[in-house]
Amino acid sequence: MRALVTGATGFIGAALCRGLLAAGYTVRALRRPTSNMRLLEDLPVERVEGDLTQPESLDAAMQDVQVVFHAAAMLGDDHDAGRLYAVTVEGSRSVFLAARQAGVQRVVLTSSAAALGVPQGGPLAGTVRSGMDENHTWNYPPQSWPYAYAKYLSELEAQRAVAAGLDVVTVNPTLVMGAGDIYRHNTSLVVQVAQRKLPALVEGGLNVVHVADVVAGHLAALERGRRGERYLLAGDNLTLVELVKKIAAVAGVEPPGVVLPDGVARRLALPASWFSQYLTLHSAVLALRMAGRLFYVDGRKASVELRLGPPRPADEAIREAYDYFVSVGAISARSQPVS
Repeated sequence: MRALVTGATGFIGAALCRGLLAAGYTVRALRRPTSNMRLLEDLPVERVEGDLTQPESLDAAMQDVQVVFHAAAMLGDDHDAGRLYAVTVEGSRSVFLAARQAGVQRVVLTSSAAALGVPQGGPLAGTVRSGMDENHTWNYPPQSWPYAYAKYLSELEAQRAVAAGLDVVTVNPTLVMGAGDIYRHNTSLVVQVAQRKLPALVEGGLNVVHVADVVAGHLAALERGRRGERYLLAGDNLTLVELVKKIAAVAGVEPPGVVLPDGVARRLALPASWFSQYLTLHSAVLALRMAGRLFYVDGRKASVELRLGPPRPADEAIREAYDYFVSVGAISARSQPVS
């Protein structure tokens, strides 16, 4: 069976290509002419050029393809709004249309837990670690979180495609960590902590998932997901303090000793250059508004319906991310890292 992967040169897309090859699929990787091919250079995948903003380029990519993994999108909020919409939203619409016209059997859309919006009840609402589930819907000003809103809109495009007859299943990974984040969209916090560039900590929390579990979730969604449904791919719910301490232990450095309450962080306009990395965000204003929120999620639906195994611990994902950045020279290994 041939699978087309959009966004194949990125962190999740490249890992997905490896997982598909291991599972016996023939893999076709969609790439732009300017794409960095480092993560695919040793993989026996078919490479085809295309661009989500050029719908006609997708037709050839879809030929003789049975399944599509649509993992391409623009990451972060530091992009022109029009470009973000064109790639993430209109690009998804074009992928779904091309897939339906080519007779593709199923599309798995890589969305994000960010598409759920923000936790109800304001900062630090609730201390339980069950968190948001798939029924949580968008509830935040679009202009304040453009990336997440674009992801939400791409899911609406998926629902329209389902109504038009295409079989689409959506997966929503949380903060993905592990080896291979070449652009550091998800794991730059590991580099910052290891280089001791984090001045202080703030209150709040999120969920961390291993990239291998994200790949397994994609494959399970293809095989066992229900048409039109979304599935959170989740790992460990952690406070931001816990996460940073885990990274510091792996890197063999001391974590910041100061923890700023969310109210203080907001008043001080804590720079997004470090806090935004917790949520893969790039807006100082958004980072301040998000300070103190518990972005915990409940991954039980995916665990049950997709029959996923227990998620790998966050410590393993952090360790592999750290080792990867050491191997590519992004950080220098400590002589005696803390185990």
